[in-house]
Amino acid sequence: MKDVFAKLGQDFFSTVLFLVLYLITGDVVLATCVAIAGAVAQFIRARIKGEKLDVMTYASLALVIVLGGATLLTNDPRFVLAKPSIGHFAIGAIMLRKGWMLRYLPPIVSETIPEYVTIAGYAWAALMFALGAGTIGVAMSGDMKLWAFYVSVVLMGAKVAAFGLQYVVFRILVGRRLRAAAVSVP
Repeated sequence: MKDVFAKLGQDFFSTVLFLVLYLITGDVVLATCVAIAGAVAQFIRARIKGEKLDVMTYASLALVIVLGGATLLTNDPRFVLAKPSIGHFAIGAIMLRKGWMLRYLPPIVSETIPEYVTIAGYAWAALMFALGAGTIGVAMSGDMKLWAFYVSVVLMGAKVAAFGLQYVVFRILVGRRLRAAAVSVP
């Protein structure tokens, strides 16, 4: 679990850096420059340490530089504000693969209710697409405080709520299925 959070921290480092610096200073240009510098420094550090870099690392760096550069050239923060949506769309596309979720679940769930796991996987993909679209909508408004709230509270809150709902539903479904199987065994 520690590895998962460390990886997420690496993937969203520049976005978090941008958000924190903007909230402290209110300066979009400064926050964008520091986010770009942070992403480049993170990349260089990983290369020096000989860490294996995956496609997401290169994609994230490219997005920070391109969208951050567009923000700096146009003095329009909406470019950098839209960056998290691209990640959500990419993750949503990956989640469209049938059975992607099976490896993350305990065997009792994947063996007892596999059809519901597939449905839940598609529901997660739909959630990622909806959150990505919401991010673009909020970014297009240009309201930095609304964007900061959306990215830090709504995006995380929606995922936590979905995880909690999934947990409860899976527990109920597994319990029902196991009770029905116990009753049908003579």
